[in-house]
Amino acid sequence: MRAVPSASPYERLGGAETLKVLVQRFYPHMGALPEARGIRQMHAEDLSGAEAKLFKFLSGWLGGPNLYWEEFGHPRLRMRHLPFAIGTHERDQWLACMSRALDETVADQELRQQLLQAFTHTANHMINQPE
Repeated sequence: MRAVPSASPYERLGGAETLKVLVQRFYPHMGALPEARGIRQMHAEDLSGAEAKLFKFLSGWLGGPNLYWEEFGHPRLRMRHLPFAIGTHERDQWLACMSRALDETVADQELRQQLLQAFTHTANHMINQPE
């Protein structure tokens, strides 16, 4: 008997529709949360390009269509973030915004925790400034 593969995080999340909502909830928190002011200032005034790229990246990262890879090639996430000074404060600001977006978007508490843990691991990898 062949084992049935488990659903990917992308599928468990609800696919493109829910992912789009997650990304659309994430960026407004940068402007609304005083503690996220630092990372908001790292972005362009118009966040539509960042929003589109994050959606495409997360689609593949979560096990859905590799939209980012198909359009831009390998994400090279750390390399693409090297021009920005990212320390623990910036990591925490980004995670605060994503945590709120997850709380607002993902009903499944276990999935929310798993995603936040994965985001935390990736955000830790983006740190490029000593304390």
